[in-house]
Formats: sequence, C-alpha cells, structure tokens
Amino acid sequence: MNRRSTRDGHTDWCGRDHRCGLGEHRSDEIVVDAGRARAVLVRVRTAAGRDHAEVRVRVALAPAELAARRQLVGLLDDMRQAVTRAAIAARPRPRRAGP
Repeated sequence: MNRRSTRDGHTDWCGRDHRCGLGEHRSDEIVVDAGRARAVLVRVRTAAGRDHAEVRVRVALAPAELAARRQLVGLLDDMRQAVTRAAIAARPRPRRAGP
C-alpha cells in the first residue's frame, strides 16, 4: 500500500475529516456484511508514522449457551490465526547474501 502523504499531510487513503485527529490518519470504514456477521476494517496511521489495521467483528451467537461458547472459542481461534498470519507477513525478510 502507498505510504505517501499529500501536500496537506494526509495520505491518499485518509478519510480527511473528523476521524483524523491528534496526528492520526484514519481511512473510511470498509464493511463486510455477511448477514449474521459483520466486519469493519479501518486503516490507521499513528502520529509516529506506523500503519495499523483496526478490525471490529460482530457475529450473531447461537441462543443456547453451550453452542454460543463453542462459537466464541472458534472465533477466537480464527482471529488468533489471522492476527498471527498478518504479523508474520509484516516482518521484514532477511536479505540474501550476494554471490
């Protein structure tokens, strides 16, 4: 993704409104609505220049307590895997030694 800032200090993806404040830049929300589940993603650049993704997830739970708990366990496991994959992808790769 593009890390450039425009002349007014905002990034190309910045929402440029009340969402930006205290040196932070925030994108418009990206919403994925899957009927009984919804995810909202916002890209954030901190005042220190570090980019982050904020993700909110809302999932309808089963009415039975045991089934709802099983859903939550599965959701937490899936989120752990997704966060781990994203963290690994963000790590700088070691440079290869020249010939």
